[in-house]
Amino acid sequence: MTEDQIIDLLSSNIIFLLAAVLVIAVILKGIKIVPQSEKYVVERFGRLHSVLGPGINFIVPFLDVARHKISILERQLPNATQDAITKDNVLVQIDTSVFYRILEPEKTVYRIRDVDGAIATTVAGIVRAEIGKMDLDEVQSNRAQLIERIQESVETAVDDWGIEVTRAEILDVNLDQATRDAMLQQLNAERARRAQVTEAEGQKRSVELQADAELYAAEQTAKARRIQAEAEAYATGVVAKAIQDNGIEAAQYQVALKQVEALNTLGAGSGSQTIIVPANALEAFGDAFKMLKGGK
Repeated sequence: MTEDQIIDLLSSNIIFLLAAVLVIAVILKGIKIVPQSEKYVVERFGRLHSVLGPGINFIVPFLDVARHKISILERQLPNATQDAITKDNVLVQIDTSVFYRILEPEKTVYRIRDVDGAIATTVAGIVRAEIGKMDLDEVQSNRAQLIERIQESVETAVDDWGIEVTRAEILDVNLDQATRDAMLQQLNAERARRAQVTEAEGQKRSVELQADAELYAAEQTAKARRIQAEAEAYATGVVAKAIQDNGIEAAQYQVALKQVEALNTLGAGSGSQTIIVPANALEAFGDAFKMLKGGK
């Protein structure tokens, strides 16, 4: 083989290798492997052509360019503090935190330049607007509802940017010292009022219980008197019936019985006693003993 043939063979081999390398380079340039956490925005001649998702993708080499590589992971904005005035004219400082992620990179790339700054500004405006609709007590007691309303408003505002707000949090509601002192005085006054109300209710209950006790005692006394009156009425009825059935003898029997009981009571006293009884009384006692004996 002559020297010219060797040179021609080497030249053809070099051209073949260069062509093979070029083909391989073109193929490799047309293959795009996108990570799971990213999306690629592809431009053709400076215009949006397509969005490449995670995995293996093919583009036209030298015509298509993966101009923007956008992370689709959830992001957190730096914690922000903004002043707001409540409905009852109280100045408060609201600490907020917002989490978001990009769903449509083509909107984010071509519609907004500084995503974080735009979202932070939007959140600040919405927080001020929502705080201005509520009193201070509502802001502190209905924080969950306020967060929900802020998140819904932010989602609506950033929808054209291809962004999803996954979470919005109000970390703290701060007040100036003068407002805190006023609230502390109000709290102490409310505690004192509640204590007075509790004491008054206790006194009222005590009076009610005392009245109930006196009423119960009066009812029991009246009941006892009624029972005693019924007993006396019953005894009178028995005597009356006895007189009706037995005539005057039953009445004399009752009188004699009472005289004997009185005499026994006098005799049961302590010490030496002298009892003077009239003659007619002795006759009455004799009659009573006869009647008692006869009754037995």
